[in-house]
Amino acid sequence: MAEPDLWPAHWEADVVLRDGRTAHVRPITPDDADGLVTFYADVSDQSKYFRFFAPMPKLSEKDVRRFTQVDHRDRVAFVLTVADKILAVASYEMLEGHEAEVAFLVQDVHQGRGIGQLLLEHLAQAARERGVQRFTAEVLPDNQRMLQVFYEQGYQVAGGWEEGVMHLEFDIDPTDTAMGVMAAREHRAEAASIESFLSAKSVAVIGASRRSDTIGAVLVRNLVLGDYSGRVYVVNPAADAVAGMPAYARVGDIPGEVDVAIVAVPADAVQDVVLDCAAKGVHGLIVISSGFAETGEDGRKRQRRLVGLARSYGLRLIGPNALGVINTAADVAMNASLSPIMPPRGRAGFFCQSGALGSAILEKVRGRGLGLSTFVSAGNRADVSGNDLLQYWEEDDATEVVLLYLESIGNPRKFSRIARRVSRSKPVIAVRSGRTTQGVPMGHVVRAIEAPGAAVDAMFRQAGIIQVDTLDEMFDVAQLLAHQPLPRGSRVAVIGNSDALGLLAADAAAASGLEVTRSVALGAEAGAEDFEEALDKVIDDPDVDGVVAIYIPPLNAGGAEVANALAAVAEQSDKPIVSSFLGREGVPELLRVPDLAGNTAGRGSVPSYPAVEQAVRALSRVVDYATWMARQPEDDEVLDRVDHDSASRMIAEFLMDAPDGRDLTFAESKQLLGFYGIDLWDRVEVTSAAEAVAAAETFGWDVVLKATAEPLRQRPDLAHVWRNIADAEEMGHAFEAISKVANTVDDAGFVVMKTAPPGVPVRLDGFEDPLFGPAVSFSISGAITELVGDKAYLIPPITMLDASEAVRSIRAAPLLFGHRGSDPVDVDSVEDLLRRVAQLKNDLQQVCAIDLSLVHATADGVAVLDATVRVEPVVDPRSDWFTRRMTAHPGDTIPD
Repeated sequence: MAEPDLWPAHWEADVVLRDGRTAHVRPITPDDADGLVTFYADVSDQSKYFRFFAPMPKLSEKDVRRFTQVDHRDRVAFVLTVADKILAVASYEMLEGHEAEVAFLVQDVHQGRGIGQLLLEHLAQAARERGVQRFTAEVLPDNQRMLQVFYEQGYQVAGGWEEGVMHLEFDIDPTDTAMGVMAAREHRAEAASIESFLSAKSVAVIGASRRSDTIGAVLVRNLVLGDYSGRVYVVNPAADAVAGMPAYARVGDIPGEVDVAIVAVPADAVQDVVLDCAAKGVHGLIVISSGFAETGEDGRKRQRRLVGLARSYGLRLIGPNALGVINTAADVAMNASLSPIMPPRGRAGFFCQSGALGSAILEKVRGRGLGLSTFVSAGNRADVSGNDLLQYWEEDDATEVVLLYLESIGNPRKFSRIARRVSRSKPVIAVRSGRTTQGVPMGHVVRAIEAPGAAVDAMFRQAGIIQVDTLDEMFDVAQLLAHQPLPRGSRVAVIGNSDALGLLAADAAAASGLEVTRSVALGAEAGAEDFEEALDKVIDDPDVDGVVAIYIPPLNAGGAEVANALAAVAEQSDKPIVSSFLGREGVPELLRVPDLAGNTAGRGSVPSYPAVEQAVRALSRVVDYATWMARQPEDDEVLDRVDHDSASRMIAEFLMDAPDGRDLTFAESKQLLGFYGIDLWDRVEVTSAAEAVAAAETFGWDVVLKATAEPLRQRPDLAHVWRNIADAEEMGHAFEAISKVANTVDDAGFVVMKTAPPGVPVRLDGFEDPLFGPAVSFSISGAITELVGDKAYLIPPITMLDASEAVRSIRAAPLLFGHRGSDPVDVDSVEDLLRRVAQLKNDLQQVCAIDLSLVHATADGVAVLDATVRVEPVVDPRSDWFTRRMTAHPGDTIPD
């Protein structure tokens, strides 16, 4: 292989193809000579002709050397491999200027799997990094597949005829259209990979034993007793039969096709199973076996080898250390898990990572009568993750609510992008463990998120995810979303036969941001007719968006008639109804409305909560989600005065002089910010009173003398700023006064600048997290803000609405809107500045930190008075790189 420094490490990647199988993309090397010859021999004569415009049955030694010996700069080539066999080759060669000619060759048997589009993505990204701006290609008109690759990539392709050949040209900037095309293909491929697991028509259990207490035996028993509609095969080299079914020594001995293999053998034997499954053509593996990353460093290495091996042979993997998967669809009925509980059919899809917790979750689901469509416990989440399941559930008609129990997030930016799209059509409810500590379980080999928890919460909020604190609260919200309509607003009515509980409900509503517009006390002896009449009235009331119904039965009353009344009204209501009915939890049978599919609890069923506070809190969470849904996706105005190319060139020059990175000078910061339309006010550094006077005269007086040394700025008890200086005498007094609180004049870092108009001081920060990516924050400037943590966080890219909500979300926001008779500031300018900082941080990963520590927000706009910027080289590209790629193998440092 070539030396690793000949190309960036992120040029190598595991990828998911259109059919859901995996492959590996990497630069070609001289060691690929024999593989290239073998590859070429399996290409049809027609495809060879399309590539070279002439009959070329074999590659000469000279051809092989030319194709495999490239400089990875002016000549770049990638191969796509499965099991180290080359399936496709793509390359570009520099022409004059910033153009390069691109060409592809894919083995005929693998055409139609989306390989050409995927290789074009990776070639284009490599080319951009090498300074290429435009691709050209020569294509024969009969080569419709290749023409389709170019035209469907999302680039603006221009074409013309020349001597019977199509000459194509297109810029390779990652436009919104091209990125949208890439995301759509990623979605289809990852959804297909999960579909192969959840709709498998045949399953092989590897490691099944005749002993009933073994893991393998439990897996077989759960599949069979769950009425799985597909074929079940048993693999055990030491037995002729298991559970009355013939046993096979190896997967390869099974006579029929095998879609999914469930692996329950010792960890050291799993790799041999992978090779056997790959040879059989198995689509995916569910590894129940433990003994991997959760056990320590040796296990981490074993897990890394397992994932690398599976992907190299085109297999996706759930686990290891997984509980398994469940699909409750009647035509599948697959319980491929260690849990004996087959949950009832329902509308919620559930993803979790802990196998031990998975069993408890299924027990709780059954107890509440919630019902699931599908369930996946991914264990150590070494390959298949919550992102993959979100891709699948987005298109799954049987899933209306998505439930996620997340112990780690391997790719937060990708998760945010997918979740924001999914949340527009289906509510996503998430519990995130380690929310305060940002810790992850032993088996989850991911880099820690260094961003504050509030920034991660902001990501969830921007994506429309309903983030809750506990599993119980997740189910509280899920049973409401699964059975009741969304509210149109936050106004609620409280109806009940208990005055005390009614008051508790009203207090809980006020604390949760809900407005009680109707409160109906029916009395302790109220019956079904009283409840039905009251419910009909409040549902017809235009000032009511949701209803909380409370029923505590009097002595010797069971409540069946009241339950029937609640269910009857709820079935016809377009407003949500929650209840605290007999202190029950879940969806009691008395409150269920069967749906057309015969499920136990259909639309219109009324969820019940043991405490009224739970009912109100669940309704409040759903109101917040409905409010987010009501936000119309905007066609945001494109920011003017943004010169990304000049900013990039400037940073590149800085890093050439300082390869390890450095802080920019004030003048450099001003220039860089100017490329994004941010005007940093001029200032002059001075070391004496005379210099200060001279600087003030250039500004025309009414100036500020300020000590910029960090120790002085961080001490509120020290006067480090003297404002509204009008003449030389005042400047002399100011310089002397501030000098007394500094050790020396040189230590003070004196600057002179114009006095800013009165306003509210605000602060905007941007930073880069190694896993999380870019983030920005907004706050009122000052020590008190830092102490109480009154900051709003945003995850770029952001919309105008995101900026607007962030500015209004901090507790000190009233200061911007005329608090106590002060003049309101120009909030639009504040929001515009926030968007510009966010775009700069999103565009320029090399800007690892940016701090606009003092911005005066006034009635007439914003004055950016101070800024610090630091640039550093990119060691790891962000996880939203402009190519499709899978999460890196555990232990790697390359994100996906």
